[in-house]
Amino acid sequence: MNEIAAAVAGQYITSSLQGKNVLIFGGTSGIGLSAAIQAKAAGANVTVAGSDAARAEALSKEHGFSGWRAADVTKPEAIDAALSNIGKVDHLVLLAGSFVAGKVLDADIAHLHRAFDERVWAAVHVLRAIGENLAGDASITLISGALADRPNAYGVAVLAAASAAMEALGRGLALELAPRRVNILSPGPIDTPILAKALGDGRDAYVASLKQSLPLHRLGTADEAGAAVVFLMANGWMNGAVLNVDGGSRLV
Repeated sequence: MNEIAAAVAGQYITSSLQGKNVLIFGGTSGIGLSAAIQAKAAGANVTVAGSDAARAEALSKEHGFSGWRAADVTKPEAIDAALSNIGKVDHLVLLAGSFVAGKVLDADIAHLHRAFDERVWAAVHVLRAIGENLAGDASITLISGALADRPNAYGVAVLAAASAAMEALGRGLALELAPRRVNILSPGPIDTPILAKALGDGRDAYVASLKQSLPLHRLGTADEAGAAVVFLMANGWMNGAVLNVDGGSRLV
């Protein structure tokens, strides 16, 4: 029965995404790249966007994506240039964003601004740049994170605020842009390059300690989170929702 259910689910996703145009910001690594690969496997025409043009082009060729774009999402003019000839977009996924850490009394303010610039304002600028090319029945998937529910005392207050803001933005856009659908992915600890970049040499010790406290005693994978992105694209009845993909980490 499980095999039958899986086959039916796969057929549903394929029928929903076949021939659709998917644009994924943050699609050159981690969750975004996995979502791009899975969406292409379901028959979608996938364009990935990242900050590094050479990497975006190389990955597009490697995986057979339909195209690529490069832009610093904190710069509206770069977004406009990257999307000047984008064409119709059926599914827009916005996963770009770095791990912006720093205590509010000590950190450089310009650095802290990036938490909102890479998320809230980037989403606004991308939507405006796409404009009428965003399909009338499009889906939009934003990203927040477990910090929106459970901030800590280690310099993530502004990042947590930006994550919570993405959830509020998503709910508002679900009404403002209707009948387009807008959902938010909220991942917990996922083993992606951004984790290693944020933690550096302390990654392995941190992960080992974290695994002991998590209900499933492991981190999530980019493929698991990427599959959740594809689900939000394909399921036409998901709207204004926050999908927690965190292995229950918000419960402990």
